Amino acid sequence: MIRKTLLSLSAMAATAACGQSQSTAPAAPVATPPVVVAQAPAPAPAPAAAPAATAAPAGKLYTVVDGYKVDPETMKGFRAWRAAACDRCHGANQEGMVGPSLVNSLKTLTKEEFVKTVRDGRLEKGMQSFGTSPQVMDNMNQLYAYLKGRSDGAITRAKVEPMP
Repeated sequence: MIRKTLLSLSAMAATAACGQSQSTAPAAPVATPPVVVAQAPAPAPAPAAAPAATAAPAGKLYTVVDGYKVDPETMKGFRAWRAAACDRCHGANQEGMVGPSLVNSLKTLTKEEFVKTVRDGRLEKGMQSFGTSPQVMDNMNQLYAYLKGRSDGAITRAKVEPMP
């Protein structure tokens, strides 16, 4: 048994050293893509600089363009939403599953109530606490802005993109 294992390991080491797989099946021929030689086109003139995406103006929670392009801070909120896997309970569109619809809840919840719920949880209702999650706690304002934008109808789809 030991001899068989050692022989098998030796064979694996030898094939690995040669860069070959251990499979005994013949390798399928690899097609080489055709090489196309063409002259590189002349460089296009540089486009006019687009204005950089900025945070939402003072007094506004979020900035949205075309219903799904958001300012950098709101984008952080979307990323926190995804990282914390909130969609497992609240649904990919925040319309509820096991947990309630956040699109509806944020129509009535104050920001303070939202923060308390996320930070402390509602264990009696199955909502876990995210108070020890740096990803969520460091982006609480951004998460609120993203979800409030969804609730207000300004962000029209759940998956957002950064503003150009």
